[in-house]
Amino acid sequence: MTAPQQTDENIAAQERIRAAGLRPTRQRVALAHLLFDHGQRHLTAETLHGEATAEGISVSLATIYNTLHQFVRVGLLREVTIEPGRSYFDTNVSDHHHFFHEGRGELEDIAALSVDLSDLPKPPAGTEINRIDVVVRVRDRRA
Repeated sequence: MTAPQQTDENIAAQERIRAAGLRPTRQRVALAHLLFDHGQRHLTAETLHGEATAEGISVSLATIYNTLHQFVRVGLLREVTIEPGRSYFDTNVSDHHHFFHEGRGELEDIAALSVDLSDLPKPPAGTEINRIDVVVRVRDRRA
């Protein structure tokens, strides 16, 4: 992997990564560009790996997974697990929910206030609710 040029975008990516408490390595900066320079979106590790490869960024899928999980841990991304072994990474870390389009394998945001979460069960003793993730699975209507 060649050293990234010191552009305004690179400096912004480095600052974002540093502010989250991570060291801005070349790979993290390059992946941050792919993740955050295209607006809010949902993608899998495999999708990000394909985008990196297409951009000439030499990075292993294992490094992609490690970086994504590091970004989740520090709050730069949100992980949405659809089923065991199938996760999407969301660049929108605000409070919201998702439609999952089963036939297309795509996520679509639902505004948090569009979902009524009244009458929640009391959490187990010694715990508190941290976050609620609602995933509404949808499919195209059959003709």
